[in-house]
Amino acid sequence: MKLSKKRKAVEGKVDSNKLYSLTDASKLVKDVTTCKFNASVDLHIRLGVDPKKADQAVRGTAALPHGTGKTKKVLVLTSPDKEEEAKKSGADFVGLDEFLVKIEKENWMDFDVVIATPNVMAKLGKIARILGPRNLMPNPKSGTVTTEIGKAVEEVKKGKIAFKVDKFGIVHTSIGRVSFTPQQINENAATLLQTLAKLKPATAKGVYFQSISMASTMSKGINVDSKSVGGLN
Repeated sequence: MKLSKKRKAVEGKVDSNKLYSLTDASKLVKDVTTCKFNASVDLHIRLGVDPKKADQAVRGTAALPHGTGKTKKVLVLTSPDKEEEAKKSGADFVGLDEFLVKIEKENWMDFDVVIATPNVMAKLGKIARILGPRNLMPNPKSGTVTTEIGKAVEEVKKGKIAFKVDKFGIVHTSIGRVSFTPQQINENAATLLQTLAKLKPATAKGVYFQSISMASTMSKGINVDSKSVGGLN
């Protein structure tokens, strides 16, 4: 693919062999983004874990102080007694059987997060093969299986994200938009990284944060020095 002059110029600002501080990376990611839309800013974190081992399959949630810059559509699957609570807290879709049918039969996927109450989880088995590969299946560890439906919906709407390590030992997640200030990007990234540090498995050996890369949707990756982030080492 031929790069435009503008793209070549900005990509030249990133030294692939250099480790940047999180503060510098948060500024640079804005400078090297050339697309006309409000691109996502993502972190790609390679961890020193073996995801095949159940006790090293790192997953969890982080409440980003500045949100992700995207309002997520929330589907709540619950029994009738919790429907009003879900609606009041801002859920976009609330119900159970009708949505299970839509997902299973129509492959309906017009939502970003699924939250469910424990008493309906047995019914979700039929859609697990659809939601699972998309990382949308409700899970107690990510706070998406809960009796506190209202609180869970509000947290997602405010910017709580769920993440999990992939089969290669990497966590990929969005932590904001290029329209954010460098400080907002920095603080969101630090929150995610500090959350991951707390989730380090006791059985993981060697260096935990093997590499951290920050990039926007259309930019070159910027290598971040984990030592520049408090609470990681």
